[in-house]
Amino acid sequence: MQATVTDHRSDIAVLHLRGELDADTANQLHGTLAELLERPVPRIVVDLSDLKFCDSVGLSAFITSKQVITARGGWLSFAGANPFLSQLMETVGVRRYFAIFPEVDDAIAAARL
Repeated sequence: MQATVTDHRSDIAVLHLRGELDADTANQLHGTLAELLERPVPRIVVDLSDLKFCDSVGLSAFITSKQVITARGGWLSFAGANPFLSQLMETVGVRRYFAIFPEVDDAIAAARL
């Protein structure tokens, strides 16, 4: 898995994920999220459009980060999930806790409201 971060405006980070997120690559995601959580008010859009696979270990990294993000007044949302990831998020109940958008631009636009 590859993880890169792009800043939009001064207050929103887009975390682009590419490849497969599983037990073998989750540590890389944890490291990237840890850097983003150092921001005073973490506002993160996770771009899933190039992520081909994710297992429960990968999703748990986002779930455990949510407490820190929320405590600092920030948020984390997802964008661009393929049908497999959309179904996975629905099945494990992630949709109840995170906003999920069709495109990154939609998530950024919603942040402006």
